[in-house]
Amino acid sequence: MSKKKLIPMAICYDFDGTLAPGNMQEHNFLPSLGIEAAAFWAEVKALAKRQESDEILAYMKLMIERAHSGGIPVRRNNFQALGAKLEFFPGVRQWFGRARDYAREKNVKLEHFIISSGLREMIEGTTIAGEFAKIYASGFMYDENGVAEWPALAVNYTTKTQFLFRINKGTREAYDNSVINTYVPKEERPIPFENMIYIGDGSTDIPCFRLVKQEGGCSIAVYPKGDEVAKTRVEEMVSGGRVNLIAPADYSKDSMIDRCVIACIDRIEAVSRMGASL
Repeated sequence: MSKKKLIPMAICYDFDGTLAPGNMQEHNFLPSLGIEAAAFWAEVKALAKRQESDEILAYMKLMIERAHSGGIPVRRNNFQALGAKLEFFPGVRQWFGRARDYAREKNVKLEHFIISSGLREMIEGTTIAGEFAKIYASGFMYDENGVAEWPALAVNYTTKTQFLFRINKGTREAYDNSVINTYVPKEERPIPFENMIYIGDGSTDIPCFRLVKQEGGCSIAVYPKGDEVAKTRVEEMVSGGRVNLIAPADYSKDSMIDRCVIACIDRIEAVSRMGASL
């Protein structure tokens, strides 16, 4: 007797402000150099404007420059060590396994993905890195001594959608362009958009929010619990038709996110079951 084929599903997450509070550079990297976060990001914006550069490339350049001038090592393992110290919103550490277990009960194969403008190497060093099928984030190239010397990948608000298509089409390596721009019929794509959830917190997530929502998936905007300014910002995304719903950034059992994702898994399973019976 053959095993029943599992229904594919993906949850894609931004990182900063979505799974962890604030920007990752502000937790350990900037304090170790004695740099105020506001001053650093103001300099990033000024550099990007002066050089007509993408802000992601500008922040990566300044991270390297400030680290060198401050005598801070910038090898991959140094960034990963900084990532290991990051803290998360409530329930995050237990969330991924619990969601996968529930999905499995519904005959759904759930995979988690990161799509972030933050630093890939720092995310790789976190205690939750192993939960993800793939981490798409800005990262560096390294020289023969393992020292960061040049951007390898810069993920900004528009390029984020590329990675949704990679997941959708099954071409997951960032360097592989053999399929990403090739027409693939919807029924042949490994993970349909309607079986996707995108969870983010800010304006850099809007293109992903819109794409997933328009294609029949679910977009969820989160905000730190008790932060009324952030809540107002994401409420505007609902009124603007960019997301399906908003929720506090709490991934604990029976939280709003937990209940919403369970409902999405139930819907995916029911749609698949009805389709199979036709």
